Amino acid sequence: MLDKMPNMDDMTALIGQSLYDVWQKLCAAIDEKYDMDCIWNSGGKAWTYEYKYRRGGKTLCALYARENCVGFMVILGKDERVKFESVRSEYSESVQKVYDDSKTYHDGKWLMFEPVDTSLFGDFMQLLAIKRRPNRK
Repeated sequence: MLDKMPNMDDMTALIGQSLYDVWQKLCAAIDEKYDMDCIWNSGGKAWTYEYKYRRGGKTLCALYARENCVGFMVILGKDERVKFESVRSEYSESVQKVYDDSKTYHDGKWLMFEPVDTSLFGDFMQLLAIKRRPNRK
């Protein structure tokens, strides 16, 4: 856990105003459908910050930030991959490519996106719905 959570100015300085807008809109889209615990962490070697959505010990997804870049990660377990593959044609080609190019680990397939606008948000929300049914009306 971070000692000091980044504020709007910290984030804007790190990723820039346009990506900060994307970040905020993605968080708003997730918050609208899911009531989750949100946890800030350091982003490890590759990222400056990690912002994780969790509930009941399970992670829904995580957002990452580093200089001029935003990341959105969803990890699909075995059953979730089967669900995705049964409807993969409903996803954009770019999401299918990330899926195909992602490495599969023992705990699932780690899908990392680097959104620069809101165009894939519909697909992102569909991916999250595979992991967990929205719990907010």
